[in-house]
Amino acid sequence: MAAESSISSRSKSSSHGTLLLCSHGERPVLRTLGTKENYGRRFWGCVNYGVHAGCNFFHWAEPETEVENPEIARMKKKVASLKSRTKAAEWKLMVVALLGFVGWAGFLYLLLQNFSMSRPKCVIPLNLV
Repeated sequence: MAAESSISSRSKSSSHGTLLLCSHGERPVLRTLGTKENYGRRFWGCVNYGVHAGCNFFHWAEPETEVENPEIARMKKKVASLKSRTKAAEWKLMVVALLGFVGWAGFLYLLLQNFSMSRPKCVIPLNLV
């Protein structure tokens, strides 16, 4: 995400307050952060973010409050914790699936190896008299 120091906005006065424009002259769109530090916090970002290089327009939609509702803070921590636990569980599931696949492949290899060795060999005697 763009840093707060890389604000490249221009503002025009209007009858309803301030109209924000990015360096492309476009009106920004309202986005929501999903980062651990600012989860759920809204900001205005360039509509061309990721399309045009060099536009790092970034402006918080609402000022960060010093005193946050403790219930909201608790829920944000819980959501972050659940997300990290979900990622850990997905990783473990992938490792278990990979080990299971390798185990089955090894079992089949040994089974076929054993089967080919235990088969009686067909020997035809050659009597060349």
